[in-house]
Amino acid sequence: MATNKITSEALINEYDRIKELQEFENTKLGVKGLVDSGITRVPRMFHHPPETMFDICQGEYSRGDQNCIPVIDMSIPHQDLVQKIREASAKFGFFQIVNHGVPVTLLDRLVKAIKGFHELPPEEKMRFYDRNWNTSGKGVGYFSNYDLFYSNAASWRDTLQCILGPVSINPDVIPDVCRGEVMEWETEVKRLKERLMGLFSEGLGLPTDKLKGVSYVGRASMTAHYYPHCPEPSKTVGIASHTDPGILTILLQDQVGGLQVKYNDKWIDLNPVHGALVINIGDLFQIISNDGYKSGEHRVVANSSKESRVSVAVFINPGTADNLYGPLAELVSHEKPALYKQFKFSDLANRFFTQELEGKAMTSHFRL
Repeated sequence: MATNKITSEALINEYDRIKELQEFENTKLGVKGLVDSGITRVPRMFHHPPETMFDICQGEYSRGDQNCIPVIDMSIPHQDLVQKIREASAKFGFFQIVNHGVPVTLLDRLVKAIKGFHELPPEEKMRFYDRNWNTSGKGVGYFSNYDLFYSNAASWRDTLQCILGPVSINPDVIPDVCRGEVMEWETEVKRLKERLMGLFSEGLGLPTDKLKGVSYVGRASMTAHYYPHCPEPSKTVGIASHTDPGILTILLQDQVGGLQVKYNDKWIDLNPVHGALVINIGDLFQIISNDGYKSGEHRVVANSSKESRVSVAVFINPGTADNLYGPLAELVSHEKPALYKQFKFSDLANRFFTQELEGKAMTSHFRL
């Protein structure tokens, strides 16, 4: 069985961060491998600066209204549903949905299956380790921290990621332990995505099918995060503060908790609701809506629970990365001029994936 090679060298004065990162990467066991090795201290490469950790350590985020982000019942009358989604998207950029049509039994099985993958014996899981999965043509990869080598501090999580569209993934490349559930999830997400985009369009005063095409929602990728127990949650985070770069994120989280949303400069726990899905607006959606909708800044705190946390996100993005994007013409007027310049989605994506997570940097970068 493979063993973890990270040593106490990370704690000596002559700290070699690059060496520690490479040793960690070479194990191909991720953060789960560190936990399995029995460590009681978080290695230095995961230490986030005091300004990142201050409000987490002080618990200041708890001052926000913990119940202000709505849970929306999708079985209510259509116009009421459009209004609630519009209000939540404009105010928070986040909301949860219930009675969405995705079987709760599938959601429970998916969480269990993703957890099963991350808890496979190391020699089985290592076969899928591939930091360059997206460019290697495999369509699926397991790794820890996509920004490992250019962030200032790593985060306490591992990830299984796969492409779901525009071309459906070959089921044979998905790990056996979660293959069936991932394929079912892909089918359900496609249906839910179409319904949501129609509701979002109507909320902006646009035709129902305006935002359903390949140009806006033609590409999808699944990111399944695993957050094992952290022995020193005051030293690191699960995911640093950021906004998602694309159009829309559909997220399933288990019941452990840890996701927080920033609102009015305070961090609010987005508490799990069994059977619910979390929906959040991405930067590109904020831009094309000309700030009609807001991309929600969020983070995940390091997991202090003895039980590992699992989340499964599907990121919905344009299928044509080289098209020009900017505020929709229908949403620009003399009274409300365009707030953003035109750009290719590939420019936004490249900028996002070649720097560490950093608040709302994408919308700020393209704002006029």
